[in-house]
Amino acid sequence: MAASVLLVSLAGPGATANAAGGQPPRHGCECATPSIDRLQQWLASGEGTTVPATGSLLVRERGGYAAKVTFLNAEWHVIVVWLGNRFEAQADLSKSTGFWLTYRATDDLYVQLRPASHWSGGDKWLTKVPSTGGKLVKRFFSFAPRAWTTLPELGKPSYSFASALAEARGLVFVGKTANELDFRGLRVDRYTPPCL
Repeated sequence: MAASVLLVSLAGPGATANAAGGQPPRHGCECATPSIDRLQQWLASGEGTTVPATGSLLVRERGGYAAKVTFLNAEWHVIVVWLGNRFEAQADLSKSTGFWLTYRATDDLYVQLRPASHWSGGDKWLTKVPSTGGKLVKRFFSFAPRAWTTLPELGKPSYSFASALAEARGLVFVGKTANELDFRGLRVDRYTPPCL
């Protein structure tokens, strides 16, 4: 039951692509309040045992910010990034090729694409975010439908991947193992988050 509650914010698994085609476009300046690539809401959801347990993951790091969290125990953990910097916002990512993620991870995890109309529940489209062995790496994750899948444990979405792209509310990172995570960049192709 707890797993299904956690998974309510989770999405299905998918394949990861390696960095594609050069540097991602710059989003310009950061927001006036803490942000990573203009994304201001990096949140521990309270689902799963994490440090911090809830609230913002953003910490000052070398003239900018990083989002840091530790997953504890063998249970589902949920970390949320709101693409429009507020829960009610959504973004049409149907013209986007994918996103660049700069991160460290000591174990594998997944990222779910959560649409506004089907935000809750674990039955989401997802793709694997591989372990980096604790090293900082930059990887490209494609929005090609073949790169996204589901996990039987979390359930299969009742909506298409294309519809999730058209009304994307957030990217939700989920994992079921202990993990040390450090996010330094998240740039979505053809999308610039609005600062709040």
